[in-house]
Amino acid sequence: MIQFLLNNRLVTERDLDPNLTVLNYLRNHQQRRGTKEGCASGDCGACTVTLGKVMDGRMHYETVNSCLTLVSSLQGKQLITVEDLRQGGDLHPVQQAMVDCHGSQCGYCTPGFVMSLFTLQKNSHGWDRHQAEQALAGNLCRCTGYRPIMDAAQQACEQPVCDNFSQSEASVVQRLQALVSNEVQILEANGNRCLVPKTLDQLAALYQQHPHARLLAGGTDLTLQITQQYQQIPLLIALEQVAELKVCSEDEAHWRLGAGASLHQCYQFLAARIPAFSRMLERFASLQIRHQGTLGGNIGNASPIGDAAPMLLALNARLELQQGEQCREVPLDQFFTGYRQTVLQPGEFIRTIIIPRVTASPDFVAWKVSKRLDDDISAIFAAINLHVEDGTVQHVRIAFGGMAATPKRALNAEAVLNGATFDLTTIESACAALSQDFQPLSDFRASAAYRLQVARNLLRRYYAQASGELTIAEVTRYVS
Repeated sequence: MIQFLLNNRLVTERDLDPNLTVLNYLRNHQQRRGTKEGCASGDCGACTVTLGKVMDGRMHYETVNSCLTLVSSLQGKQLITVEDLRQGGDLHPVQQAMVDCHGSQCGYCTPGFVMSLFTLQKNSHGWDRHQAEQALAGNLCRCTGYRPIMDAAQQACEQPVCDNFSQSEASVVQRLQALVSNEVQILEANGNRCLVPKTLDQLAALYQQHPHARLLAGGTDLTLQITQQYQQIPLLIALEQVAELKVCSEDEAHWRLGAGASLHQCYQFLAARIPAFSRMLERFASLQIRHQGTLGGNIGNASPIGDAAPMLLALNARLELQQGEQCREVPLDQFFTGYRQTVLQPGEFIRTIIIPRVTASPDFVAWKVSKRLDDDISAIFAAINLHVEDGTVQHVRIAFGGMAATPKRALNAEAVLNGATFDLTTIESACAALSQDFQPLSDFRASAAYRLQVARNLLRRYYAQASGELTIAEVTRYVS
């Protein structure tokens, strides 16, 4: 059973197939068809809805792609759709802004834009163009109506008003808090089942009992098996309610990122600590995906083109793994054993990502090369972490994604650089060594020759930037 608020109405669901997406639940079970399906893969934003949850006694709102969100994720939250925005007989201010600024053309994408604008207005304190671009980057307009939509965003943010949601906030907080339960919840139908633990101990025990279960963190990758490959997942263990997995903390020696922390949460935590890592998360995917996807999930799926792993490899990260009551630490560069294969044992899961503070160079960079600037999969990803003192490389870790069957360090290039004079001759030797580190494949994103050439060019670019030969303005022009 799961319980949540559909706007202000309490909903209790006992017999839902846990493979059901929120999009299909809304359209087929609640007859709310304002939310549209455009791609069923989290790319277009037409299905955007807003989820409200209680944080520090206040309502906090986030956009998600309902096509990638499974119904178990609704437990204890408020689900808001475009049908809920009306203010009595009037439009909500963000809807009125879309009308005033002529932001709706064919209209198919409009509900998703409206929900992103609604959430932007709730989370903003005035007009900020960069914040608005981030909020809307995951919504695609097929009618090229972006300028009037941005005008609508500006109008909505410059003139925020007290709406029904603000007026009912205290009541909604109280009602959502009443739904909190420490018991494991079960959602099942059609022979499929989802277990929803609330604590690490419950999770560890359940996963030992059911090591064949699939762990559902954000689900932005796993759910594609349902929506794109039409598979059914018979047993899921949802991690959403395990608060201990979401904790990000620090001490004098380490930064610790909970494996269940969302990518957006990691973005906020790392912004002042490892700025290059945080900035790259802006390009990782849309805000809807970053609200939902988790750092542990991105590592655990062991994709060779995952963006987080190369950065963490370059930062000498370790993983804390848990199996039952036992925990162990594994260096990330020993975690991947093959294409989408890891050292994880049956019933074992990633608990924490640990980054030694001493390894993060002030000159650490992370560069992504893809066909689109935003919301695209990497063809090549480079993370370069050099410590240079008095013109000599004292420490170096370089990692790439998209160059091998796993995210991988460039050990031969590192060996050339380590202890050497930091000059163009050394960099060229390191570039040559990359052919010993990688024999990349050709696919529809890039050829093997292109990948190797770009990897070399990124090393050259690092030197040009570090030596002052390439200005910040030039760097901006060369971002792919």
